[in-house]
Amino acid sequence: MTDQYPNYPPPGGPPPQQPYYGGMPNYGPPPDNNLVWAILCTVLCCLPLGIVAIVKSSQVQTLWSQGFHAEAQKAADDAKKWSMWGAISTGVLFLLYIIFIVVMVIIGASAGSFTP
Repeated sequence: MTDQYPNYPPPGGPPPQQPYYGGMPNYGPPPDNNLVWAILCTVLCCLPLGIVAIVKSSQVQTLWSQGFHAEAQKAADDAKKWSMWGAISTGVLFLLYIIFIVVMVIIGASAGSFTP
């Protein structure tokens, strides 16, 4: 007669498992996602570059938990890069605006003093 039921573990529970020494390597904590800098760049500096930085920084934790550690580090670096470029571009535009105002004041002052 054939046994119709599968072999279940004994009533005391499953047999003890042997320790597994292989396992995944410990990569440590995930990299800093630079989300604060991305938000500050979006609010205070350059909206389009800040949005890209926020998207990149939001990918860091997801990629890290999926096991894509190199991609998570690259996303964190990209978020930092986009935030820096947003701040730098705003600084350059602000400097150009100040130069423009100074030049216009000088031109206005020199044109006002002209008497024929």
